[in-house]
Amino acid sequence: MKTLVFLTLSAIASAETFSGTVVDVMCKGKDLAGHTRTCAVECAKSGFGLVQADGKFLKLDESGNARTLSLLKKSSKEKDLKMKVTGTLEGEVIKVQAVELLP
Repeated sequence: MKTLVFLTLSAIASAETFSGTVVDVMCKGKDLAGHTRTCAVECAKSGFGLVQADGKFLKLDESGNARTLSLLKKSSKEKDLKMKVTGTLEGEVIKVQAVELLP
């Protein structure tokens, strides 16, 4: 039991927070200012990622894709889709623990 608690705490401790514009993978190289929530939902099968302020694209894992799609479907915001993601970075993929659309 002690090992399980230690491993769980280690995973939480190594989590990072990433912020940026959420975009579907198919549109990651296009104009972000013109990218819409409708487009992201329609292109959801390609997966999602974050374009950070420095222009770097970080892809979300399958769990993050599902969570992001759910949030986008519920949102009324159509453009400038900013998101905060908590998780661990493995290469250029975020292993997502939590996502939050920002106002």
